[in-house]
Amino acid sequence: MDALSDVLRAVRLTGATFFDVIARAPWCAEQPTREQVLPKILPGAEHLISYHVVTEGECYAARVGDKEPVHLRAGEVVVFTRGDPHVMSSAPGMRAQPVTQAEIEVATAGPLPFFRDVFNEGGGNLPPSVKLVCGFLACDAQPFNPLFDNLPPVIKSGRVEGDDSSWLGEFIRVAMLEASAKRAGGESVLAKLTELMFIEVVRRYLESLPPGQSGWLAGLRDPFVGKALSLMHGAPTRAWTIEALAREAGVSRSVLAERFTELLGLPPMHYLANWRMQIAAGLLSGGTTNIATIAAETGYGSEAAFSRAFKKMVGMPPAAWRRRKAA
Repeated sequence: MDALSDVLRAVRLTGATFFDVIARAPWCAEQPTREQVLPKILPGAEHLISYHVVTEGECYAARVGDKEPVHLRAGEVVVFTRGDPHVMSSAPGMRAQPVTQAEIEVATAGPLPFFRDVFNEGGGNLPPSVKLVCGFLACDAQPFNPLFDNLPPVIKSGRVEGDDSSWLGEFIRVAMLEASAKRAGGESVLAKLTELMFIEVVRRYLESLPPGQSGWLAGLRDPFVGKALSLMHGAPTRAWTIEALAREAGVSRSVLAERFTELLGLPPMHYLANWRMQIAAGLLSGGTTNIATIAAETGYGSEAAFSRAFKKMVGMPPAAWRRRKAA
């Protein structure tokens, strides 16, 4: 089992609103808070991710409060993995009035992609200094999201050259085409492309991690810990023991336990228990499967044992979680 794909599927990563932006220097735009954005673009979602792809020109990006902005050129992508308020601008150090809820309503009233022309007063006749493809993704944050808990708040991708054949290069090309053509079905195409783009950015970040890094992504890259993660994700209902995991991962019990805890910050069996709760939360949120069946499908011998474990981790019984998500 590919643990990265498994987590992305379990947390229900979803592409949403999509903007086609041109801007004329001097210009500055400030993203509102996730509390303003999420209810409008994806009601019920818990975690917001925002991104900006520079298709022409250059600009700067920075979270509000950060002193060092990210310089972006054509072919580069910046992802704000926690949806933090941030500033996009033609020069570092600029600030704008935050977008209001009324402006969000107006901006998202039409069909996708939303078009926005950003310019400083008096600069409307100047040629565009930058063109951007911008948008949002959303996913579940609870009860256990090991990927997003271990991503930095800002990720900048490497530059995509003209002949780049990766999903990131394809996203930029197709996104520009869809944004200009506005064909039927474009909204669905853009949403799926956004998800693929994000996965490619995470892949590139994973490949760039320096030796000695800790965290869930570093664990994926470790030959023994990565194997143990794949085993647990591939068969979460199996009655795993640390001995069985170590044997199938091809390492001693003590080495696996030490290495796993060092990289991920918790022992293998604790990780497995958390992952089972994430699977259970998805089953509870996604339908009417009874709790006894969910208990069996997440490796628990009884409904009572499952309910105790779920409440201990999540803070409420499974039935209450289901009611809250339904509401």
